[in-house]
Amino acid sequence: KTDEGYKLEKKNDRPTSFGRLKGFQGQFGMFVRALTYMMSHGKDGLSQVSSDAVLNANYILAHLKHDYHAPFGDKTCMHEALLTDKIQKDAGVTTIDIAKTLVEYGMHPMTIYFPLVVNGAMLIEPTETESKETIDRFIAVMKMIAKDIRDGDTEKFHTYPLSSPRRRLDE
Repeated sequence: KTDEGYKLEKKNDRPTSFGRLKGFQGQFGMFVRALTYMMSHGKDGLSQVSSDAVLNANYILAHLKHDYHAPFGDKTCMHEALLTDKIQKDAGVTTIDIAKTLVEYGMHPMTIYFPLVVNGAMLIEPTETESKETIDRFIAVMKMIAKDIRDGDTEKFHTYPLSSPRRRLDE
């Protein structure tokens, strides 16, 4: 900003500058947010939120591993619970259908089809800030989806979401 207004700076207008910030140096804002988060929690707080994230993921896995295929369900997971659509796929309902159904119920869907080496993967990564009520609601919706599929009520899963601003976009 100058007395005459704003202007574009030329390459040599600031001789003490370290130069142009380029993409390979990362997103500065991301680093600031991460540092702010860590400093706001402190050492003990970071340990607690990490433990909470692991607890939340294992809580979800324990409740859903009998309704969905859990390829590593016999083990304790870390901060992510991994399920697949292996059981539901036999009835014609896939991971994308389950994710779109969660959108219909006002929930942000899990990461789908990742990791790539697990067919029909649903990677559920609850954060440390999720309340037990929110996690229980997620579990209830996932159980309802699994039950409806077991009962043969599958056609609706191919049309969801119906009540969101965007319908079923071309995947």
